[in-house]
Amino acid sequence: MVGIYLSGTGNTKHCTEKLIWFLDSSAECISLESSNIRQKITDQDVIVLGYPTQYSNAPLMVRDFIKSNHEIWKNKKIFIVNTMGLFSGDGTGCTARILKKYGAKILGGIQIKMPDAVCDSKLLKKSAEENRQIVKSADCRLEAVATEFKSGRYPQEGLAFIDHLKGLFGQRLWFYAKTTGYTDKLKISDECISCGLCVQNCPMKNLTMSANGKPIQKGKCTMCYRCISHCPKQAITLLGKNVVEQTVIEKFIE
Repeated sequence: MVGIYLSGTGNTKHCTEKLIWFLDSSAECISLESSNIRQKITDQDVIVLGYPTQYSNAPLMVRDFIKSNHEIWKNKKIFIVNTMGLFSGDGTGCTARILKKYGAKILGGIQIKMPDAVCDSKLLKKSAEENRQIVKSADCRLEAVATEFKSGRYPQEGLAFIDHLKGLFGQRLWFYAKTTGYTDKLKISDECISCGLCVQNCPMKNLTMSANGKPIQKGKCTMCYRCISHCPKQAITLLGKNVVEQTVIEKFIE
């Protein structure tokens, strides 16, 4: 067994690692960006795949990874972990349908609420204590899922046809353009101090330092919010005009 994940603010990393630990404390959990990710998947029969939902869809980086490495999924048993701020619909089903095309067996999936990670929007913002309670509830849920998993019972959240309709009509149809491609809407303000943290952290290598020492984007942002969450000057935005609150999982773990 191996856990693989895409995580921007740490929510999905936390959930994937926690579930893997409950299932098998000796099993490895690695980022989708790891240089040896293909080999890790090839070597294991059971894969726990984690990612955040975006408009009731999986991040394009995740979907592209599955498609560009289509030959490694045949006969793999996949359990999907989809983190969300409020609503997911069929966030797990979006990758499950792709994986099935390449011969994978979908064991099941969970859609688990975590602290909101969209830093430049006031929507869904909660107090630190409320977010700590959300993480605690998620941890309890993951432990219960692990118990089911060990007994051969796998939750099927987001995988049914009704879930597909919920995701489609609940969000994807209305925000279709935001999920079909990478975005070039990332904005970097004059507050930037050229520290380079955004360049180092970007999973897509979408950011690079220009000749004048300022980061510039290449139009291939996967909307993970990692750069926005870690910018020391709150100089980066995507959906909104100002950073309301930076979010990293470490703030909510006691």
